[in-house]
Amino acid sequence: MDIIQPDLSHAGGLTEVRKIASMAEAYDVAVAPHCPLGPIALSACLQLDAICYNAVIQEQTMGILYNVGKEVLDYALNKEDFWFEDGFIKLFAKAGLGVRVNKDLVLEENQNPHQWKDPVWRHKDSSVAEW
Repeated sequence: MDIIQPDLSHAGGLTEVRKIASMAEAYDVAVAPHCPLGPIALSACLQLDAICYNAVIQEQTMGILYNVGKEVLDYALNKEDFWFEDGFIKLFAKAGLGVRVNKDLVLEENQNPHQWKDPVWRHKDSSVAEW
Protein backbone atom coordinates (compact mmCIF):
# COMPACT_ATOMS: atom_id res chain seq x y z
CA MET A 1 0.00 0.00 0.00
CA ASP A 2 1.40 3.37 -1.01
CA ILE A 3 -1.42 5.82 -0.20
CA ILE A 4 -4.35 5.63 2.21
CA GLN A 5 -7.48 7.76 1.87
CA PRO A 6 -9.18 8.03 5.26
CA ASP A 7 -12.47 9.89 5.27
CA LEU A 8 -12.67 12.40 8.14
CA SER A 9 -16.47 12.44 7.92
CA HIS A 10 -16.72 8.69 8.51
CA ALA A 11 -13.49 7.62 10.25
CA GLY A 12 -13.88 9.48 13.53
CA GLY A 13 -12.88 13.06 12.74
CA LEU A 14 -9.59 14.93 13.02
CA THR A 15 -8.13 13.15 16.03
CA GLU A 16 -8.85 9.64 14.81
CA VAL A 17 -7.64 10.31 11.27
CA ARG A 18 -4.51 11.97 12.66
CA LYS A 19 -3.83 8.70 14.48
CA ILE A 20 -4.41 6.74 11.27
CA ALA A 21 -2.08 9.06 9.36
CA SER A 22 0.60 8.70 12.05
CA MET A 23 0.41 4.92 11.85
CA ALA A 24 0.71 5.13 8.07
CA GLU A 25 3.70 7.48 8.38
CA ALA A 26 5.53 4.86 10.47
CA TYR A 27 5.36 2.55 7.43
CA ASP A 28 6.20 5.22 4.83
CA VAL A 29 2.61 5.25 3.56
CA ALA A 30 1.26 8.54 2.24
CA VAL A 31 -2.14 9.97 3.18
CA ALA A 32 -4.64 11.71 0.89
CA PRO A 33 -7.76 12.63 2.91
CA HIS A 34 -10.93 11.58 1.10
CA CYS A 35 -14.46 12.86 0.68
CA PRO A 36 -14.62 16.56 1.47
CA LEU A 37 -18.43 16.61 1.59
CA GLY A 38 -18.72 20.33 2.25
CA PRO A 39 -16.69 23.30 3.45
CA ILE A 40 -16.42 22.00 7.03
CA ALA A 41 -15.14 18.57 5.94
CA LEU A 42 -12.82 20.12 3.34
CA SER A 43 -11.42 22.55 5.89
CA ALA A 44 -10.86 19.71 8.37
CA CYS A 45 -9.01 17.78 5.65
CA LEU A 46 -6.84 20.81 4.90
CA GLN A 47 -6.02 21.22 8.60
CA LEU A 48 -4.97 17.58 8.72
CA ASP A 49 -2.85 18.04 5.59
CA ALA A 50 -1.05 20.93 7.28
CA ILE A 51 0.15 18.81 10.20
CA CYS A 52 0.82 15.45 8.52
CA TYR A 53 4.30 14.97 7.10
CA ASN A 54 2.97 12.21 4.85
CA ALA A 55 0.05 14.17 3.31
CA VAL A 56 0.55 14.17 -0.47
CA ILE A 57 -2.62 15.52 -2.08
CA GLN A 58 -6.07 16.78 -1.13
CA GLU A 59 -9.19 15.65 -2.90
CA GLN A 60 -11.72 18.41 -3.51
CA THR A 61 -14.91 18.54 -5.56
CA MET A 62 -15.26 22.22 -6.43
CA GLY A 63 -16.50 22.65 -9.99
CA ILE A 64 -16.99 18.92 -10.59
CA LEU A 65 -19.88 18.02 -12.87
CA TYR A 66 -21.58 15.59 -10.46
CA ASN A 67 -22.32 18.37 -7.96
CA VAL A 68 -26.02 18.74 -8.75
CA GLY A 69 -27.97 21.63 -7.28
CA LYS A 70 -25.43 23.04 -4.86
CA GLU A 71 -21.66 23.37 -4.96
CA VAL A 72 -19.45 22.52 -1.97
CA LEU A 73 -18.70 26.18 -1.27
CA ASP A 74 -22.31 27.33 -1.49
CA TYR A 75 -22.47 26.50 2.21
CA ALA A 76 -19.53 28.78 3.11
CA LEU A 77 -19.66 32.55 3.47
CA ASN A 78 -15.88 32.86 3.08
CA LYS A 79 -15.44 31.18 -0.31
CA GLU A 80 -12.38 33.31 -1.03
CA ASP A 81 -10.44 31.42 1.66
CA PHE A 82 -10.81 28.21 -0.35
CA TRP A 83 -8.94 29.57 -3.38
CA PHE A 84 -6.47 27.11 -4.88
CA GLU A 85 -3.64 28.62 -6.91
CA ASP A 86 -1.17 26.46 -8.84
CA GLY A 87 -2.46 23.45 -6.91
CA PHE A 88 -1.92 25.01 -3.47
CA ILE A 89 -4.12 26.70 -0.88
CA LYS A 90 -3.08 29.04 1.93
CA LEU A 91 -3.76 27.94 5.48
CA PHE A 92 -6.80 29.59 7.03
CA ALA A 93 -6.16 32.48 9.41
CA LYS A 94 -9.62 32.35 11.01
CA ALA A 95 -10.22 30.56 14.32
CA GLY A 96 -11.15 26.89 14.49
CA LEU A 97 -11.55 25.25 11.11
CA GLY A 98 -11.70 28.67 9.46
CA VAL A 99 -15.15 28.22 7.93
CA ARG A 100 -17.98 30.73 8.17
CA VAL A 101 -21.05 28.57 7.50
CA ASN A 102 -23.97 29.97 5.50
CA LYS A 103 -26.49 29.18 8.23
CA ASP A 104 -29.43 30.58 6.25
CA LEU A 105 -28.77 28.17 3.37
CA VAL A 106 -28.33 25.23 5.74
CA LEU A 107 -31.68 26.01 7.39
CA GLU A 108 -33.33 26.45 3.98
CA GLU A 109 -31.95 23.12 2.73
CA ASN A 110 -33.10 21.45 5.93
CA GLN A 111 -36.73 22.20 5.00
CA ASN A 112 -36.49 19.47 2.30
CA PRO A 113 -33.88 17.01 3.56
CA HIS A 114 -32.56 14.31 1.26
CA GLN A 115 -33.78 10.75 1.73
CA TRP A 116 -30.47 8.97 1.15
CA LYS A 117 -29.26 6.72 3.96
CA ASP A 118 -25.95 4.93 4.35
CA PRO A 119 -26.44 1.28 3.46
CA VAL A 120 -25.66 -1.17 6.25
CA TRP A 121 -24.59 -4.60 5.10
CA ARG A 122 -23.98 -7.46 7.46
CA HIS A 123 -22.12 -10.74 7.23
CA LYS A 124 -23.88 -14.02 8.05
CA ASP A 125 -22.62 -13.68 11.64
CA SER A 126 -24.34 -10.22 11.88
CA SER A 127 -21.05 -8.28 11.96
CA VAL A 128 -21.09 -5.06 9.94
CA ALA A 129 -19.62 -5.39 6.45
CA GLU A 130 -17.78 -2.65 4.55
CA TRP A 131 -19.88 -0.74 2.05
